[in-house]
Amino acid sequence: MELLEEKVHLWIESARFVKAKPGVYIFYDRKLDAIYIGESDNLQAQFAKYLDTDFEGDECKKKIHTYQRTFVANPKEKKKQLLEDYKAKHGKLPSCNVESDVLAC
Repeated sequence: MELLEEKVHLWIESARFVKAKPGVYIFYDRKLDAIYIGESDNLQAQFAKYLDTDFEGDECKKKIHTYQRTFVANPKEKKKQLLEDYKAKHGKLPSCNVESDVLAC
């Protein structure tokens, strides 16, 4: 289930081409279930880090198949809103997020 209105992108094919802007992103598994909601002041640098490490030691994020992203001026606030909306609708956070993700925003 897509959480943003933006296009869904295949992870490996397009992640390197994300612009160096602040924004939020949502990772999905093969069934299009949201598994992680994140934010960064520089999506290009964040995605490059993920691609370079191949989520070494993070079995949860190794399930990423597709993603959505949107550029926003205040990514922390948008992430908090998305996490709260997701939890209200599903009764829990996405499987790779933890409760402290909400508090950190």
